[in-house]
Amino acid sequence: MEEIGLFPLGIVLLPSELVPLHIFEPRYRELVGECLDEEREFGLVLADDDGLREIGTKAAVVEVVDRFPDGRLNVVVEGRGRFRLLELTDGRSFHTGTVDELVDSDDPAPPEEIERALALFRRLLEVTGADVEPPDADDPQLSFSLAGRFELAAGLKQQLLQATSERTRLVRVCEILEAAAAAVERQREIAALAGRNGRVQYPTS
Repeated sequence: MEEIGLFPLGIVLLPSELVPLHIFEPRYRELVGECLDEEREFGLVLADDDGLREIGTKAAVVEVVDRFPDGRLNVVVEGRGRFRLLELTDGRSFHTGTVDELVDSDDPAPPEEIERALALFRRLLEVTGADVEPPDADDPQLSFSLAGRFELAAGLKQQLLQATSERTRLVRVCEILEAAAAAVERQREIAALAGRNGRVQYPTS
């Protein structure tokens, strides 16, 4: 158990994911500045209309892209370990809280599910034309590596973040990738129909 600075945002950071952040509020400029000076992490946790989530991700600043004269920063953070927020604490200008590490149960994904996930990843790259570096197939948290390479809704990412079974997460990621690829392919079909004046061509025999 430890106390860390918290950065509530409307996004979810997955382990190993890289995310750009624009730091403009004075209290969070202070938080990020301290983390840079002391080479430590802060906690990024989803905050929306449903409140502050219990499960978040530790974030490390891996690049300072811009420093502005007024103190604002553009940085890139990387997701590290997950945590469970036990209690909010006081005393700083920014949010703080005591947290405990969230670890996976011993439930790895089977080889066939890993192969399926990577195949669906390649299929989605093909239909979208995206130039995305493939993840390491031997990554014990492949689900996070895959999910962090595409834009997903915060709610979906939070579900993945909270799951402590890699097998369960990878099954869910496969469902997401398959649905995304199917949606893109359907959009292409619709675009092709639009190119025929929006009329479906039925066979005559």
